[in-house]
Amino acid sequence: MDADKMILGDGEKAVYSTDCDETGLNNNVIVCAGSGGGKTVSIAEPRLLETYNSSLVVTCTKRRIVEKYKKMFIDRGYTAIELNFANPPGSDVAYDPLAYVSGYTDINYLAESIVTAHPRKHECTSTDPFWDESAVSLLSALIAYVLKTVESPNFVDVLNLLDSLLIKEDCSRTVTSLDPRFHRIIENDPHSYAATCWKTFVSLPARTAGTVYGVLNTTIDKIFSPELRNLISTKDKVDFKELADRKTVLFVTTSPVNPSLNYFINMFYGQMFKQLFEYAESLPSGKLPRPVSVLADDFATGSRILNFPEYISIFREKQISVMLLIQSETQLESIYGYHDAVTIINNCDTYVYMGGMDIATCRKISERLNVPLEDVLYMPIGEEIIFRRGSRPVKTQRYDVLKNEMYQRMTVEHEMHMSLA
Repeated sequence: MDADKMILGDGEKAVYSTDCDETGLNNNVIVCAGSGGGKTVSIAEPRLLETYNSSLVVTCTKRRIVEKYKKMFIDRGYTAIELNFANPPGSDVAYDPLAYVSGYTDINYLAESIVTAHPRKHECTSTDPFWDESAVSLLSALIAYVLKTVESPNFVDVLNLLDSLLIKEDCSRTVTSLDPRFHRIIENDPHSYAATCWKTFVSLPARTAGTVYGVLNTTIDKIFSPELRNLISTKDKVDFKELADRKTVLFVTTSPVNPSLNYFINMFYGQMFKQLFEYAESLPSGKLPRPVSVLADDFATGSRILNFPEYISIFREKQISVMLLIQSETQLESIYGYHDAVTIINNCDTYVYMGGMDIATCRKISERLNVPLEDVLYMPIGEEIIFRRGSRPVKTQRYDVLKNEMYQRMTVEHEMHMSLA
């Protein structure tokens, strides 16, 4: 299988192979630029133009990306599908978190992904972890119950079960509206995961249990809108294995003005990485049959992906890679914390800096270059610096995609299509 190439700047010295055996590097890329700094048009779009063989998962906040590139990939023999969180009725497929759960570990992983989705929980280091851990136990009980009792379940069944949960007040022990259902589970299989998690929850004092329920319900309300619930119930589910088995581009469309969608999307990414890793592990080669690259626009504007700092360190051996578009290193730290942000950056063998006004980021770039801070802070617009592990930094200009013949041709075809629509 021929390797695709990455165009990261102007000139041949800024064009790189994605063949890890040839380069000795991983294909993880950090692209850092302030808002409007050219990350999408100069880096992301050339990456799309030069993809012929690997599968892609592309986060889009700009609808034109999907409209413009979907046909191009179909013409190249790709399966091109859209998972549209911004406008669920326009989605080709759905993401149902329950569809990828096959054991107790998956249940706990999913519950933890949901409960810890809000980024502020990771900013407040003094917060007592008891509340989140208890909420994870409650949600795990509900998920396990649905899997055990519902034929062909989806996550809406879990949400409906949570909606029906009522906790009686003014009692010394916790009594709930779901007790009769779980009592049957406990009687028939007292050591089941649903039973043990539920017993943990109802052993709490009633007032404490009510607070735990409130913690979980508040998070659920932020993530699962009525539109997303309907999407889960009505569309075919995205198949992560297909990404690695055949040429596929999956556009994941979100909204720049609805940050709550990012909680759901980052849950999606967490499960996707986990599923791809486990699929690779199940194969004799220990790696995916086709490289899968994730192009994540506005990577650090939403919420953290559970275990991402650990995942990125093992991507290369599984033929997974990420291109992370961020506005500053400070922005990345605000979501993942300092140490995890450093881990993420250290596991990207390529770093493209395109300028910005964040002093902390400029200072780090000046240290990497061994130049005065002002040389970075006042870097001319259109200039960029490419860092590659094992090589000296490359100073160059942004790639001008407008001069790309393929891009010009696609633009004309797209404008003609839009005028006829």
